[in-house]
Amino acid sequence: MHRAAPPPHPAAHPSRFWHATSFRAAALATLVLAISAVLVVAIVTRSTNDAMSRATIDALDREGAALHRIYGQGGVEQLLRAIQDRIAAGDTHLYRLTDATQRVIAGNLTESPTLPPESPGGGTFRYRPPSEGGAAPSRLAAARVFALANGLTLIVARDIEPQRAYLTATNRTLALGVALLALVGLAAGVALSRHILRRVDAMTAASRSIMAGNLAERLPRTGTDDELDRLAGSLNIMLDRIELLMAGMKEVSDNIAHDLKTPLNRLRNRAEAALADQRGSPAWRAGLEHAIEDADELMKTFNALLLIARLEAGAVDDTMASVEISAMVEDLAELYAPAAEDAGLDLTWHNEAHTPVHVRANRQLLGQAIANLIENAIKYAAPLERAPSTVAVSLALANGRAEITVADRGPGIAEDDRERAVRRFVRLEASRTKPGTGLGLSLVAAVARLHEGTLRLEDNEPGLRAVLSLPMMAAPAAGDGTDNEPQQEKDEGAWRKAQAS
Repeated sequence: MHRAAPPPHPAAHPSRFWHATSFRAAALATLVLAISAVLVVAIVTRSTNDAMSRATIDALDREGAALHRIYGQGGVEQLLRAIQDRIAAGDTHLYRLTDATQRVIAGNLTESPTLPPESPGGGTFRYRPPSEGGAAPSRLAAARVFALANGLTLIVARDIEPQRAYLTATNRTLALGVALLALVGLAAGVALSRHILRRVDAMTAASRSIMAGNLAERLPRTGTDDELDRLAGSLNIMLDRIELLMAGMKEVSDNIAHDLKTPLNRLRNRAEAALADQRGSPAWRAGLEHAIEDADELMKTFNALLLIARLEAGAVDDTMASVEISAMVEDLAELYAPAAEDAGLDLTWHNEAHTPVHVRANRQLLGQAIANLIENAIKYAAPLERAPSTVAVSLALANGRAEITVADRGPGIAEDDRERAVRRFVRLEASRTKPGTGLGLSLVAAVARLHEGTLRLEDNEPGLRAVLSLPMMAAPAAGDGTDNEPQQEKDEGAWRKAQAS
């Protein structure tokens, strides 16, 4: 059955950046900045206009007050001379003096200004200055109206066309600046979006390659250590872990197939041989006994797998109790001494702690783990030519931890293979002809993790040193019943219940 290939990745379309989050963020930031700039420009323009208007009004008020004083001191004649002198001197002000009949008496403002009705005291108006070449364009001016005695009215004005032109030019410049800012912001957003989209497209292509089955593919990085680089780095670490787990699963599957094929074939062949045996019942009985033995070996393998799974799930926490391990390790050393002797080995036991050592553990599991280490040492420690090889079992204390060491003089395990040796069904001998399932060290490592301990594999020069390190606990008070026979029976019952569940 062929797996359907993932759909091809669509080619990047030139308008894709319009839909990119980076472009939208840049466009939004540009819009907010442009609106802020417009508000700032409006406030600055308004403030500048108000300041210039106040300065103009203050100048008109001062000029009107000065002429009013001249009129009060010298009368109309003096006022007329003062106005004529100011006009002749090229004063920037505009003047218009009228009598009670609105007849112009003096001044250079020939037309009567049309002031806003809501501000009779003054305001802005448009006027046409005298010109030799014909009608001049109208200009903007600001005026103040002063009522004098005897029905006289004095209008003092100033041309504010330069002020208006300055404000117009300022507004135009600021508007161009805001527009340029918006264009630059949008261009930066487009460039940023294209840059990010190129990196995202490269990551997408890599992820599609991985989904297609190329587990060696990794997400590209630019080396800038930015957010995308850190994300790609984290995902690559995750992919490394996934690839490792997949390789381990394949290795376990291959090893299971290899290890179960032989006993199943042997079981079938023995059953066929028993059926074909002409001796009848005695041969059948012997064949069934051998078949049961082979089935027990298979069940032992599956039970070990289930046990490791339950240990990793922490399903036996309620069976923990204080255990004095120095006596336990000594008993196990004595138990396996005859087996070591039969194998041509010398098994020794040394208690470097010289004191009772207590750990919080499940007695049955801890005993099984230590037994597995001793069995492995006996299995792989080769006897010497002239004298028995040694399997050394010891107990020591280090930094508040109890360390149970089993050392042999066998071939050992290469440093590169030690991490792999504790995986399920891993057997470092390529032929896989020696008896065993490859679950012994896996079970010890699982027991160590359950008890918050560690399993270290070290070089014994020559041979292997397996160190099971467990955290110690305070010795129980006398008479609390810990580590006595009833408690042991309770632990064993709870463990059997956990195994059966």
